[in-house]
Amino acid sequence: MKETTISMERVYEGRIVSLELHEVEMRNGTRTGREVVRHGPAVAVVAELSEDRFVFVRQYRKPVEKAILELVAGGVEPEESAEDAACREVREETGYEVTRISQLGTVYPSPGYVDERIDIFHAKLWAEPAERSLDDDEDLEVHIHSKDVVRALIRTGQIQDAKTMAGWLLFEQKLNGKGEGS
Repeated sequence: MKETTISMERVYEGRIVSLELHEVEMRNGTRTGREVVRHGPAVAVVAELSEDRFVFVRQYRKPVEKAILELVAGGVEPEESAEDAACREVREETGYEVTRISQLGTVYPSPGYVDERIDIFHAKLWAEPAERSLDDDEDLEVHIHSKDVVRALIRTGQIQDAKTMAGWLLFEQKLNGKGEGS
């Protein structure tokens, strides 16, 4: 199954995203338009302090006009590996250092219109945080929750961020598949 691009026009180029308008031909011969948002690769991290303490961040998200509880996450810089980006984001946003990291999986948050790919990691953290180094445009709070609290926050709709729910599901599947000693 594939669509063939007939034409493409880039109509916006921003700091984080660009917008393209595509004319495509579907395999049945129908031609239609597609709006495509281009977004660089990103990472999200299930950041574990100890067996039952996990680090999250809460930050205001303008598109939805509210503060959202999320996994530590951010963009991958050019020439940076996803794993290095994950460790950097944890250090910058929380002050904690990663002692061990493993990839849990990859998600495309909304592939109907955006090509963003998020690699999700599980990281074990050093017990004591250092100074955070937030970007100039970041304002976030660090929150620490137990597994039971995270599960309750998801169940009751208090965690609504897709990458956070997907990351937690991948983490829970890893625990159930391989045991607690991940």
